[in-house]
Amino acid sequence: MKNTPIDFKIAQEVIDSYHLPDFGKATIREVVAISNELEQRTGKEFIHMEMGVPGLKPAQVGVDAEIKALQDGIASIYPNINGLPALKEQASRFIKAFINVDISPEGCVPVTGSMQGSYASFLVCGQCTPGKDTILFIDPGFPVQKQQITVMGYRYESFDVYDFRGEKLRDVLESYLSKGNIAALIYSNPNNPAWFCLTDDELKIIAEMANKYDVIVIEDLAYFAMDFRKNLGTPFQPPYQSTIAHYTDNYIMQISGSKAFSYAGQRIGITAISDKLYHREYPGLTQRYGGGTFGTVYIHRVLYALSSGTSHSAQYALAAMFKAAADGTFDFVSEIKEYGRRAARIKKIFIKHGFKIVYDHDLDQPIADGFYFTIAYPGMTGSELMKELIYYGVSAISLGTTGSRQEGLRACVSFIKDHQYELLDERLKIFEENHPLPGKK
Repeated sequence: MKNTPIDFKIAQEVIDSYHLPDFGKATIREVVAISNELEQRTGKEFIHMEMGVPGLKPAQVGVDAEIKALQDGIASIYPNINGLPALKEQASRFIKAFINVDISPEGCVPVTGSMQGSYASFLVCGQCTPGKDTILFIDPGFPVQKQQITVMGYRYESFDVYDFRGEKLRDVLESYLSKGNIAALIYSNPNNPAWFCLTDDELKIIAEMANKYDVIVIEDLAYFAMDFRKNLGTPFQPPYQSTIAHYTDNYIMQISGSKAFSYAGQRIGITAISDKLYHREYPGLTQRYGGGTFGTVYIHRVLYALSSGTSHSAQYALAAMFKAAADGTFDFVSEIKEYGRRAARIKKIFIKHGFKIVYDHDLDQPIADGFYFTIAYPGMTGSELMKELIYYGVSAISLGTTGSRQEGLRACVSFIKDHQYELLDERLKIFEENHPLPGKK
């Protein structure tokens, strides 16, 4: 048994107590629970890279607006199910300022974070057209979104886009969409977990195929404007956040307050439905609900049933943050660039000790440094590496849980503290000594 920073016997006892047949399939929450228990039992600090939780202070402009709303007594009043008018107006303006797309305030709908936004979107999309009951995931992706599909009893299909970048994307989409059962497809951009960004040419391909087969595109922009290779922080000036909306009217955007504004705890975001889709009638919706359009069913039937609205005070916060960002008085992109700086330092440490970056390029460009990156170690599966790093006080999740077919882990930089760069270097040095690579001195 090798010497490891975390006592091997205790670590094995804790892992065994969770009765996981394959540790590589552990959920994010299970990995967090295991690492937290080991911290308590051993007194050794963990380097937490498993949870995608903001590690910066919440935007003060939002905090101030929410406090004022609460002091004004807003907590006693049910929110309008359509959303706070000021928020809808500012969301529409924010989208124009940073994406250069026109969406009417009517279609900018507050949700309790993108989690609820995606759930409601899946639910309505799967009810639109009889026979279209399957969601296609362009993977890797956020594991819980597939859990949402399972909870609602829908079907899903998926493919790892690793080998299908560029023009290759067209043929693989054709193979899935031509079957006629796909109601909607979803991807994140920048990608969780791999942090690659689909190019404009790839977005055009997705749009063309979605138009050809009448499939709704759900674009998850949870990491809004976080491709730090571009200067995306100046309102109403290019470059803008890349989007499918430049190439099709058949889309839904999920814009979250969690990462861009570090406002995750208040569970607030926007589902932005294109004007054309909002007003479109579908036979399945008419049959089920007796009428309505996509947008009205989304709001007045589904969201009403799910939550009867979104936190009233948090809507005031998001409205203030959107307004300040579009006004140019709140440079939210400069603040979140801290994640890019952390990722650059951490990736260098992993590479120094023999690790490889799995998803390392957007076609001919190196990926940006940002909220996530992916790592592998030669000769180890993702499951093996995930478990082995626990003994070194480093916790991350397997790429296998994200729909990726590559062997490796997703690492998040949000919880990294200043003193942990040196600690990570020390622990990975021991890891490398215990797992020497052929030919590496």
